[in-house]
Amino acid sequence: MATIPVNPKPFLNNLTGKPVIVKLKWGMEYKGYLVSVDSYMNLQLANTEEYIEGQFTGNLGEILISQVLFHCLYL
Repeated sequence: MATIPVNPKPFLNNLTGKPVIVKLKWGMEYKGYLVSVDSYMNLQLANTEEYIEGQFTGNLGEILISQVLFHCLYL
């Protein structure tokens, strides 16, 4: 199966308003709605829930995740 390279900034901007899961380098996951992405690819999420080792730990509301912290983004 061939892979197609995608420019990440327009790709992330097209996800604005959609539910996403952001996994950090240390394994924590944040599920919420992508509000915005800046030029450094920092992410702003709303209605965010935190999961550690797959277990729900609480509602965080609106958060900002630095691009240096996140490992991957799931749709």
